[in-house]
Amino acid sequence: MVKLSPEPVALIKKRRNEALSKLIDSIPYISFLGVDFDRRGDEITAILPFKDDLIGNPSLPALHGGSIAAFLEISAIIELSWMQIWRQIENPSLIVEPSKALGILSLPKTIDFSVDYLRSGLPRDAYARAKVNRVGRRYASVHVEAWQDNRNRLFAQGTGHFLMPQQN
Repeated sequence: MVKLSPEPVALIKKRRNEALSKLIDSIPYISFLGVDFDRRGDEITAILPFKDDLIGNPSLPALHGGSIAAFLEISAIIELSWMQIWRQIENPSLIVEPSKALGILSLPKTIDFSVDYLRSGLPRDAYARAKVNRVGRRYASVHVEAWQDNRNRLFAQGTGHFLMPQQN
């Protein structure tokens, strides 16, 4: 029995970062909003850097509800897509290059998405993390939480249902 040596950590990180970058680049609205993503292992945190363009009510000032909702929905879609890619690029029996994994990837389609605005979004950076509640062959349910300064003090949360792409 031949024992395979483990891959170098730098190569693994490069493959993961390349896959996430390609996924993010495939959705133009992410760059329009300026959303960035921080990956730690298989966990992804979305970051919405503050811009004056995101203000909806200048008298408060507060972030626009539409930009908050879009931020939450983007976070959910990236999390679902990342789960699909992760399975493909981390499976030791068929390690797939990120470009090949993304070549066969179709993004989940939103069925519905509801947002709870818990408090005003202040004029500062926002963070979000999505948690997949259920994923099946056709349907997925995701919950997203968003905060600004304190992870325990959410300013918005959302729940979405998505139609999963058919795997060939």
